[in-house]
Amino acid sequence: MTLPDPHPAALPEGHPDAGDTFRHAARGTAPQIVLVRHGETEWSLDGRHTGRTDIPLTARGEEQARAVGRALAGRRFGLVLTSPRRRATDTAALVTPGLVDSPAPEVDADLAEWDYGSFEGLTSPQIAEAFGGPWNLWENGIVQDAEGRGEQAADLLARNQAVIRRAHRTLNTGDDVLIFSHGHYLRSLGATWIGAPIRLGEYLVLDTAAVSVLGFEHGNQVLRQWNRTPWTEPAA
Repeated sequence: MTLPDPHPAALPEGHPDAGDTFRHAARGTAPQIVLVRHGETEWSLDGRHTGRTDIPLTARGEEQARAVGRALAGRRFGLVLTSPRRRATDTAALVTPGLVDSPAPEVDADLAEWDYGSFEGLTSPQIAEAFGGPWNLWENGIVQDAEGRGEQAADLLARNQAVIRRAHRTLNTGDDVLIFSHGHYLRSLGATWIGAPIRLGEYLVLDTAAVSVLGFEHGNQVLRQWNRTPWTEPAA
């Protein structure tokens, strides 16, 4: 089977996002976007691709989320967003009580995990076996299922741009933004933030309940921190 081209072409001239580099004017201490991947689930343990399937955290995943909450305790955010999936909303519910003067998490459908189409619930080796050769999400993309569900990198790019635009409205007031989402989605978001192709996300590995920080340096959008795992750190 021939996989579709997973890599998005440049946006057409005249598209509202064409040429938008999402640059931010540096002023004083620049605000940040803090990213939190959800805690462990049974499928993340098994390496199964978990897109639209809505499964809960494991007990260990809940403990991981509480450790993130301790790491972020006392922080203030002007905007808190979460994927609609239970594993993300439950992580947010365990993290946010320790925040200060921050709004309740808002569900944003653009933060949902990559829709894996016909690959939903399969491991990478299972997908490779089915298609008769090596398979890599970032290089090969996905095949839609019988109901036409499934996303390519171009679909994630559009979602990323919408999320970044929304975040900028808060960042431009000087407030930080907190986002709860998923591994592959956040890896793609990190790539888009620095102006790189979605495929760069292959190199931005994220563990469960990892904390990362998107920020600014000299007016450029940068990765200030990546894949910190508070649950592996000694208790204070």
